[in-house]
Amino acid sequence: MSYPERASDEGAAMLEFVVLAVVIVVPLAYLLMAVFDIQRTAYGTTSATREAARVFVRADSTAEAEQQARAAAMVALRDHGVEFDADGLSISCSASPCLTPGATVRIAYGTTVRLPLVPAWGGQAFAGVPVSASHTQVVDLHTEVRP
Repeated sequence: MSYPERASDEGAAMLEFVVLAVVIVVPLAYLLMAVFDIQRTAYGTTSATREAARVFVRADSTAEAEQQARAAAMVALRDHGVEFDADGLSISCSASPCLTPGATVRIAYGTTVRLPLVPAWGGQAFAGVPVSASHTQVVDLHTEVRP
């Protein structure tokens, strides 16, 4: 029995490897970059709100507390490589003044993570993922009311 002649496969392995690398590895690398960027921002926002709330309830006055909370959020975000946006931070209190014993203080921060390598047009990103976090802290019951 004779077998039909086959076409030569020399050099095909290199071509297949390059095609598979481009089709599979490049999108996978992009996906990983995007996921890591989003996760980094999520960790940063969670840390920023937690630290800002902790600092807020320990301050001597509400005005000082707001300044310290913004500074704490900024430091926590920088530690994670995230740019701080003052408009993204919001502070709300369950009592007036905010530092009334037993009152709760809620700190929230929200931002949008731009997808890597996607250009912006006119200052607006075409594609982004919103990330937000909030933390609620109770003012210590065994302190006096602070303005």
